[in-house]
Amino acid sequence: MTNRSHTPSSLLQSAIAANQFIITAEVMPPKGGDASHMVEMAKLLKGRVHGVNITDGSRAVMRMSSLAAAVLLKQEGIEPICQMACRDRNRIALQADLMGAHALGIHNVLALTGDPVKAGDNPKARGVFDLESVRLLRTIGLLNQGVDFNEKPMPNGALDIFAGAAVDPQCPSWSGLQKRFERKVEAGAQFFQSQLISDFDRLDKFMTQIAAPAQKPVLAGIFLLKSAKNAAFLNRNVPGVHIPEAIINRLAAADDPLQEGITIAAEQVKLAQSLCQGVHIMAIRREDLIPEILERAGVAPTISVPAAANGSSKAVQPHWAMA
Repeated sequence: MTNRSHTPSSLLQSAIAANQFIITAEVMPPKGGDASHMVEMAKLLKGRVHGVNITDGSRAVMRMSSLAAAVLLKQEGIEPICQMACRDRNRIALQADLMGAHALGIHNVLALTGDPVKAGDNPKARGVFDLESVRLLRTIGLLNQGVDFNEKPMPNGALDIFAGAAVDPQCPSWSGLQKRFERKVEAGAQFFQSQLISDFDRLDKFMTQIAAPAQKPVLAGIFLLKSAKNAAFLNRNVPGVHIPEAIINRLAAADDPLQEGITIAAEQVKLAQSLCQGVHIMAIRREDLIPEILERAGVAPTISVPAAANGSSKAVQPHWAMA
């Protein structure tokens, strides 16, 4: 099921409709009630990205609600992409949050299954997983049509949610990757955000053999590596991640590993420009360096037009085009 055809309701949706090369970035909500640091980091990304993605209990670590954080960013004129994971909510709560997101002007949602509870800081918590990402996407499609999960009409109006999904082009099971991707497309995913990419040959193969027929934007996950130790930690602790030894050696040999990490990330953005339709940049706790990564990659700032009377935003076509 796909979203209804209408005027784009968000800057991200407008940019995708205009075939722009999409740039998104990630920020973590605070672990506490003071969101000022998150907001300040996100402010540095205004004019540089089409959307700021707010994590929802990433790695099952308790943090501020992604929806609440998205509203705080929107109040600052920052385009939010609200992650919504199925781990912590049943279908009643998920639908309630989606309705709330729409009412608060949050239209971009990344539908996720969620990391296992045991991976986080509350390992004795009970995971819900009433739905998973594919059924959440289908639920969003129903809500956008004005009916609920049980296909009963909603008397107070349909939603307008622009739904995305996650994908891992480096998944070892090629057939499993293809099946899962196709199910998410069929369920209504309008864009895809990939896990951290370190094998760009694999990304090329995925784009050519699996993603091309769907004609949905795929944003390659680009991670800012801060040191050889940081890269080795990711290899040990994050499933599906394999930072090549050559990159770890570059970081280890560098006089300034952080600057070398920025250079590597910029190189990867350039690679992605020739392979897919966008990038999603993750620079945990150093979101302030994302503009420098984009500058080194030769990516011009995005230009947004203030929201129109109907609440929509439009993006001016930049100098690059969709690959």
